[in-house]
Amino acid sequence: MSALAVVTPTYAPDAGLFAHLHRSVLDHTSDDTVHHVIVPPSDRRLFARFSGPRCRIWTYAEILPRRLAHVPFTGVWIDPVRPWPPLRGWVAQQAVKMAVTARLDAKVVLVADSDVVLVREATPDLFIQDGQVSMFRVDGGVHELMTDHVTWHRVARELLGVPGPAPLPLPDYVSSLACWDPAVVRAMRERITETTGRDWLAAFTSYLQVSEFIVYGVFVDEVLRAAPPVSTAICHSRWDRTPLDHAGAIAFADRLPPDAVGMMISAKSGTPMAVRSAAIERCSQITGPDGSHP
Repeated sequence: MSALAVVTPTYAPDAGLFAHLHRSVLDHTSDDTVHHVIVPPSDRRLFARFSGPRCRIWTYAEILPRRLAHVPFTGVWIDPVRPWPPLRGWVAQQAVKMAVTARLDAKVVLVADSDVVLVREATPDLFIQDGQVSMFRVDGGVHELMTDHVTWHRVARELLGVPGPAPLPLPDYVSSLACWDPAVVRAMRERITETTGRDWLAAFTSYLQVSEFIVYGVFVDEVLRAAPPVSTAICHSRWDRTPLDHAGAIAFADRLPPDAVGMMISAKSGTPMAVRSAAIERCSQITGPDGSHP
């Protein structure tokens, strides 16, 4: 069993961002940590250059059932058994995170979006306490105006057979960098199958609105009642969709929390690559060569 693995779904438009992430995985994790990357079949050749002992390239076709047919240029899959609603790319991306994580023989899996970079050493002991893998959770982080999150909580309860609706505010489990326990993911999938009477993947992907992180969080908190250690500062994130300039990027990096392992500037912000690189470099200066504050 390897101690740590990293899982990232990505695609061609994010190849430049992914290159930064993968470089940081190589720099800030141990030599036995493998980065598992899931891409559309058409993008395998583009990402093949990253393949090696520490990077395994998967395609959606290797993970999703063969009966699913990808509709070119649409970002959706069609299941002939259940053609509506179609499986949208965003939901497929969530499903393959769960599918690949469940296959891994690792103690901890870091699920990282393409626009994340690791800025400090990521060792398993940072994410395990008393035998339990830590979890991202912001208590009371979901309020009534966060309509998508409220829907995701409702769907999670339906998939897991948890009574609801739960009173607001609710915990927010959504993060661009999260810790998962593969054993918990396997148990969560079994619970979905037991609750719905369907294969977990068919049940999960039958929803137009669903969040893998909220399903995982609700399962841990309300089904397992495991009370794992909580990490709210694992990733220093900027979700704003407006681009940063150089000064803004440096200012953002300067606010890096002392216990953040990763940094994320949303790809949807349109921040130029040179500006993003300046923020990454500034984080490296802050953390120092050993991955901690100088």
